[in-house]
Amino acid sequence: MLIPLLYLLICILLICLLLLFPGIAHEGTDLGVELFMEALFPYLLPYLILTQWFIRLTPTKSKSSSRFKLYFKTYGISALGGFPTGAATITYLKKSNQISLREANILLSICHSPSPLFVLGFVGNDLLNNTAFSWKFLILYHAVSIIILTGAYYYCRREKESDFTSAVPPSNQLNPFTSSIKDSIPTVLVVGSTIIFFTTIYTVVMHSVKSFFPDIHNNLMLLIAAMLEMTNGLKIGQELFSNQPTLLLVILATFLTSQSLSIHMQVAVIAKTEKLSLKPYFFMRLCYTLLIPTLFYLLFL
Repeated sequence: MLIPLLYLLICILLICLLLLFPGIAHEGTDLGVELFMEALFPYLLPYLILTQWFIRLTPTKSKSSSRFKLYFKTYGISALGGFPTGAATITYLKKSNQISLREANILLSICHSPSPLFVLGFVGNDLLNNTAFSWKFLILYHAVSIIILTGAYYYCRREKESDFTSAVPPSNQLNPFTSSIKDSIPTVLVVGSTIIFFTTIYTVVMHSVKSFFPDIHNNLMLLIAAMLEMTNGLKIGQELFSNQPTLLLVILATFLTSQSLSIHMQVAVIAKTEKLSLKPYFFMRLCYTLLIPTLFYLLFL
């Protein structure tokens, strides 16, 4: 009862802010559309289609050795494509009965990482002018994830074969390529909608907070930005802590690991199409957020 009431209050508050600042909301929407169409759509759609096509061309049977390859193939696709490629791939595997519901819930929480192009390009080159941090972060993140994935594989080996069947493509699939395009479009729409929505909300919230509380501390503004949209949080963090390199790198590692509400909503919407549980996903995000920045600090700083 308390959580739905909280959602209702947040919704009412956001509607009021949009009514109070319609011009700012329009600017935020324009920014979100520009961000999606110029920075994300040209890369996300082709990659989604190719990865969905690839996974359909290489169906995996339920024997142990094949499932080991399937787990790591799924992780490789998600690691290269970044979020929400992993969620889209896992929902397809569940839909086509290549993995069980329990396996899908576990893989959803592990096969989720920022795109290396984003970490190396935007964070390394654009923000830091040096990719050393990006390479260290990616190696650490994927090393930890692969260890966890290996543990998940041995845990799921106890799964009874009756819990899943051999890969049988859904009957409505005409051919792998056509179905890849068809299934990729809803994912792109989900990503675009959440980015535009949260960019608009971010713009309005940041403007309203500064209007009502002009003396608000910059660190609180940074926290609000990072919670709503990761990219803005990373950019503001670099601006605020560029003269404190050690703290800056820890902050960047934390934001890249915890991600933002925008990204989590993308995963949630995609996962719910196959009724996947989000409890393991959020629990693993919490573990990663505590573990990765701590290890990064101990190993590299």
